[in-house]
Amino acid sequence: MNIVGFLVGVATGVLSGCGVGGGTLLVLYLTAVAGVGQYQAGGINLLYFLTCAPPALMAHSKKGLVAWRGVLLCVATGIPAALAAAFVAGNMDVGLLRRLFGVLLLYVGVKELFHGKPAT
Repeated sequence: MNIVGFLVGVATGVLSGCGVGGGTLLVLYLTAVAGVGQYQAGGINLLYFLTCAPPALMAHSKKGLVAWRGVLLCVATGIPAALAAAFVAGNMDVGLLRRLFGVLLLYVGVKELFHGKPAT
């Protein structure tokens, strides 16, 4: 294991725990820098998420920041959606999958730039 990969893992883990989207950054690092294929990077990201999510959930839960009814709804709808998306992605051309992922990142980035947090 190289030190850069380790540091990227730590940084994206911290960002994931804060809800910033460290998994997206991890996929970008894996595909653009580390030379990992898109499907493998997605799989690594899913396994990585499974290790980062429980501690973050416990920390946010202790602070009373978790809406458990929303969690149940997300789990009930997210599992079938993830299975369907995995099936579609598994049968899709890797080049198209990369382009779609890039478009998604551009969309989210532009949205974040021009539509900041609403005034409370």
